[in-house]
Order: sequence, then C-alpha cells, then structure tokens
Amino acid sequence: MEDFKKSTVYQIYPKSFADSTGDGTGDIRGVISKLDYLKELGIDYIWMTPFFLSPQKDNGYDVADYYRIDPSYGDMEDFDDLVREAGKREISLMLDMVFNHTSSRHEWFQKALAGDKKYKNYYIFKKGKGPGIPPTNWESKFGGNAWEYVEAFDEYYLHLFDVSQPDLNWDNEEVRAEMQKIILFWMGKGVKGFRFDVVNLISKAAFEDDYEGDGRRFYTDGPQIHRYLRELNEKTFGKEKGILTVGEMSSTSMENCYRYAGEDGKEFSMVFSFHHLKVDFMGNEKWVLIPYDFAKLKQILFDWQRNMAENHAWNAVFWCNHDQPRVVSRFGDTGEYWKESAKMLATVIHCLRGTPYIYQGEELGMTNAGFDEIFQYRDVESLNHFQILQEKGLTESQAYQILQVHSRDNSRTPMQWSEEEQAGFTKGVPWIGVNGNYKKINARQQLEDPDSIFHYYKKLVSLRKEYDVIAYGDFEALDVKNPSVMAYRRTYKGEILVAASNFYGKEAVWNPETDLKDYQYLLGNYSGRLPEEVTVLRPYETRLYYRNK
Repeated sequence: MEDFKKSTVYQIYPKSFADSTGDGTGDIRGVISKLDYLKELGIDYIWMTPFFLSPQKDNGYDVADYYRIDPSYGDMEDFDDLVREAGKREISLMLDMVFNHTSSRHEWFQKALAGDKKYKNYYIFKKGKGPGIPPTNWESKFGGNAWEYVEAFDEYYLHLFDVSQPDLNWDNEEVRAEMQKIILFWMGKGVKGFRFDVVNLISKAAFEDDYEGDGRRFYTDGPQIHRYLRELNEKTFGKEKGILTVGEMSSTSMENCYRYAGEDGKEFSMVFSFHHLKVDFMGNEKWVLIPYDFAKLKQILFDWQRNMAENHAWNAVFWCNHDQPRVVSRFGDTGEYWKESAKMLATVIHCLRGTPYIYQGEELGMTNAGFDEIFQYRDVESLNHFQILQEKGLTESQAYQILQVHSRDNSRTPMQWSEEEQAGFTKGVPWIGVNGNYKKINARQQLEDPDSIFHYYKKLVSLRKEYDVIAYGDFEALDVKNPSVMAYRRTYKGEILVAASNFYGKEAVWNPETDLKDYQYLLGNYSGRLPEEVTVLRPYETRLYYRNK
C-alpha cells in the first residue's frame, strides 16, 4: 500500500511468533501460517526483525551475513514464499537493517582481526590513551566500557552495544557501498519496506572523553548523518516508488527528525523516537523503579505531534516493540481494567498524526512476563544489568523487581495463540518461557469475542482507512493541564475528530473545549449507554467523537 499515512505496520519478532517445526524457535514458515490472522486484523506491512545469519548474541541484531537467512528461521525459499503469500493478501514485507554494527563473526570483522587493512578500515579501531586505558570513557548501551582491546594490534575497537557487535566505519565509502548493495539485493526480492536500526548513530562526531554523560553526545545525530542517509536513499530505495522506510533514532533531537522524515522524501518516510518511552526512567537511566510521569508523557507526545507537523515531517507512532516492556503493564492496568486500559492505549496511538505500529501480541493485550529467576531471562542487556545492579548495592530481590518492569524479555515471550500447551506457539520447548497467563489471554479466544481487544484494534485499523482526518488531519492538544486525561482534536477538510482518554483507574472530568452535541460518538471502550455528562470519563475510558461539516 503506497499511502503509508493510511497504513498500519505490524511488527513480528520471528523467534517468538510461531514455530512450524517444533524446535522451540519461531520461523518464517510459522509466519506464513498466520498470514490469514494478520489479514483479518487489516494491517498493510509486516516488519520482520532480523532473521539473517547470526550467532544470536543479541537475538539477531548481531548480523553475521546480510544475504543469508539463519537456518533456525528457514531458508531463502521460505522467504520467497512469505513475500508471495503476503502479497496475495495485500501485505508487504519490511525488513530490519542493522547497519550501525555487525556481528564479530561477520566475515569482514574476521578479516579485520586477521590484519587485512581493507576490512580493518570497515570498523573503528583506535589506540588507547595508555596501557589498559581505552580511547574514551564511553559506556556501552549494554553496560561496561564501549571499547574492546585487541592485543595483536595494541588497539581497541568500538562497540556501542555488545562486545560481539563492533561498530562499522561509515566514514569509509566502501562500507557505505556495501550497505547499498544489501538494500538493492532485498528490494530485488520484493521487499517494500526497510526499518533501520539505531541508524542515527552511524556518524561519530569526535572520539573524546565524556565527563557529562555516557558518550552519546559524541555519536548521536553526528556531523555526516544526513549526507550518508541521503546518499543511501538516492542509490537504493529512493529509486523505487512506494518503498516505506523508517529510521530508529536513538536519543535523537526533534530538529534532526525534521530532516530525517521531511516531506522532501530525501531521507526516510518516518522516524521512531523514544522520548515518550523514557517517562519511567530517571534521566537516561532505565534500571530504576519510579512511577511513570503522565504529565511528561503527554507533553512529549503533544510536542512531537505539533512540531513534526509544523515542520512537515512524519512520525511512526507506537507504544511497543521488541525492546520495550508491554504497554498495558507499563501505562495501563493488568487487573480489573485490563481490557479497558488496553483499548484506551490503542486509541491514543492509532488516532495520532503518524503511521501506527502494532507489536505482536499488543492487539491481544499481552502483559509483562513476571520472570523471577535469572535462568528465565535471555536478553544480554538484562543479564548484564542483573549483575551491575547488584554490584551497585541492590539485593537480588530488588534487581529482579527492576528486570520484571524493564527487561526487554517482557516483549519477547512467545505469542499467545491459544490455551493449548505452550500457548500454541510450539509443540516443543520454547526458547524462552511462555507467559503464565496464556489461558486467559490468547488469540483464539479473542477472535471469537466481538468485544475483545483484538477486534478493537481491527476497528482502529479500519477507521484509519475510512476517515481521512485520522490519516491526514492536523493536530491540536485539548485540556492540556488535565492531570488524568489525554485529549486532542484532529481536523481535515471539514472533518473533525476529538479523542479523550482517561489514564487512571478512577473517574476523571475533562474539558472538550467545544460543544459535542452535534458530534457522532464513533468509538469507545465501554459498552452500553454513555454517562449523561459527556465530560465524565470512567476508569481508563476512551472516546472518539466525529463530525463532518
């Protein structure tokens, strides 16, 4: 579907989606088996996280070969079938390109370690500041210093992520040419979309010690970033009409995103930004337990909505992905108002200005895992921080409490298809444990229940296609200072949509700032009659009102 403003993207983490072989790991054939389910939901694109050859140190985000499919997921014939079968259902494929770094197992890095000067220059090697002293004090995103010593060279290589993920040197023109070849190869396979992992980190500004932070100010939104992205666009996906692109922007600035996702189309179709998902952090520190800041959440979302629109740039809008906890556990309620809060959170995102993304299981209201033993965790970041937190003085129990809230494994438990053993995900032993609530929360039950979270998401996806105001409308914040309610208005060519959502488990009063008596009640998450007083919202209630002049 070429009009990405009318589209919805569904993210699949293949390892945890559907296992067709019984080996406990999801695979491409498993995805094919669920295409009718995705067609029923109404989505337009499937974003697949990496299934390329990988040692799986970071669950596929450590790519050893960009042209080969990891045997655990299938082979190229399976992928070709996926493209073909999805196309029959008017669904396009979006692939995840990890271009900031490779796996240390990649042939390029192995040649670099062997002393091949050409391939050594594919990566970032630097001399230390002295014996045992790395080039800078930058911290890895996964904990510890971001440099690894190589004795044979008496040099260090940069790894902003795991030690097994050396950063590529994008200042090397040969590296950029390699990236272009990869994109063109997959376009030739019929791929219609690309998501670029932490792509705003590819241009490093200066290799200096950071005495104010963890180093990110020296490698985020770097000096050549826009030149490199425009070059990638011009030589690859920009050549073909209708290719959807999205850049994941780590700790980015809004001003840079005006250019990354500008209407001139010279870089990407849209951007992911994560500022709204740090409202339960302490600064940039996520490994803490603090209540989320609703006022800050609202302010960040509204600022990005307003400013991106004013600068003719486009957002990807989302709550969940493979790196984030489950949103109903994070900003909603997993008890009495589980269904209501899940629907409310869906409404907020799907009616904003931007292309909405659904992460697998979000449309079912899947929750955090609640793992309470370290052997249950698989994520390298979580395993590292379990030790780091205890080294900082926390007890083991306190460390578990933080992992249960913030671990990326919360989003990576198997998709809950049915109440059968292992939630219908596999006939074998899953690579990571199934959430214990799968008998209550699963796709089979929700497909049969017209009032389910699944059918509510389906309605939101269809409304975006039906009402131009949702896809194209301007954005205006309403009742901004309300401590409990997020409300906004969208307008487009005489159409008006008003959305109001209560983020708390008690009644809230809101000010619509307009008389709603001539508006149609379009959608809500409570059945039955509305309260007589339109300004009263029940616990976690959400409402959409529509008017066409």
